[in-house]
Amino acid sequence: MSESKHETKTSKPAFSDVEALRRRARKNVEDGAVTDVYAADRKEVILRLNEALATELTCVLRYRRHYYMADGISSEAVKEEFKDHAEEEQEHADKIAQRIVQLGGAPDMNPATFAARSHSEYVEGNSLADMVKENLIAERIAIESYTEIINYLAGKDPTSHKLMREILAKEEEHAEDMASLLKRQ
Repeated sequence: MSESKHETKTSKPAFSDVEALRRRARKNVEDGAVTDVYAADRKEVILRLNEALATELTCVLRYRRHYYMADGISSEAVKEEFKDHAEEEQEHADKIAQRIVQLGGAPDMNPATFAARSHSEYVEGNSLADMVKENLIAERIAIESYTEIINYLAGKDPTSHKLMREILAKEEEHAEDMASLLKRQ
């Protein structure tokens, strides 16, 4: 038997012709990072990312308030947890805002409308246990909401998909932190 009969036929990956890549890169250059291969509805992605941005900013404010308002015999460790989470939520907001700009949108940080756009609520809580519980509820909302966004982005916008997966992982960590604190109360 000849060599060719024993060889397995492999499909060649579909790569663009270099000249075609160059032509496409010059087309609509004002779109920045968004090229012709971008598969998502950009307006929809920007809308969803702005909702996530409002959610993150709401969480920043709630965690910060809880940091300042927490008191009592076991509050110091909890306060530090609130402070750390507020800073991480701000980092998430910054990354989401940057991605919105990369997509040609504008981060919507209008305080007059962001409570309506946020998936989580701004609930103050009266006691340390209430504060921890409200933060856990907000994290659980973010987990479900971000999972929906991630599912929508799958196969359409790999960069936003990766960003939201990274943020989701941190939100799950935050939820576990709050659940642990709640058990200790």
